[in-house]
Amino acid sequence: MNILKFIETFTDDSLMRSTGSRRDSFNQFGNIGKTLAYASIPFGLSAMANKALAKDITPTPATPIGALQFALTLEYLENEFYAMALDSGVIPASENGGRDLKVFQQIAAHESSHVKFLIAGLGGPGGANFVAKPTFDFTVGGAFDPFGNYQTFLALAQAFEDTGVRAYKGQAGNLISTPDLLTAALQIHSVEARHASEVRRLRGLKGWITNDERGAGMPSATQAVYAGEGVTVQAGFNTAAAFGAAAGSEAYDEPLNTQQVVDIANLFIV
Repeated sequence: MNILKFIETFTDDSLMRSTGSRRDSFNQFGNIGKTLAYASIPFGLSAMANKALAKDITPTPATPIGALQFALTLEYLENEFYAMALDSGVIPASENGGRDLKVFQQIAAHESSHVKFLIAGLGGPGGANFVAKPTFDFTVGGAFDPFGNYQTFLALAQAFEDTGVRAYKGQAGNLISTPDLLTAALQIHSVEARHASEVRRLRGLKGWITNDERGAGMPSATQAVYAGEGVTVQAGFNTAAAFGAAAGSEAYDEPLNTQQVVDIANLFIV
């Protein structure tokens, strides 16, 4: 089974109810990751990344496996954030007629699926390329109260989702040499973009980003998520001259490189 077929079957509802079939597909994806690791990463490099990421988020190697390791760590963060929010009861069951809770239950299910998907792609737990989940502190030492205040939870959810969209885009160059893995990453990237748009609209914002604006009610510490989004020259085309600075910036989304995402994510690492 190639990765494209895997993606199709993985997202099929009947397969999602079939544990055995899903496990087989995970194994197939894992085999691709193992093969690629031996072919493209110098001996010991992935192990070094594994050791570094076990306690903290650090820049991963600029390789296809490094990109998957990086993506997994970000998915760990989002997955735990939503799981803790649902357990805490911070999302009001009555908000928007219960719609908010249903949205975050679905997003949480997506993030859990992404974690399993990427773990499989890296060969599973215990493998040379596996990265352990860091210890997260979403309160940032008590500065935030995301599981006691719904608006704070929404603000951090927006920051995480907007970061995820730009982070996946920033890894495209590290995956371009491996089309199967690039395809897999793009499957997740587009869903993260849908999450971001949905969360932004729950906060009363546009679904897209204007210039480098983070939106009302966002902590100043989240400004790094939006740095560089005001670019209005794309491949030599001046979008600001054609459509105005705001509309020109909204029509294009900019990537974040590995170090930029590391700096953002490390705020939430113990």
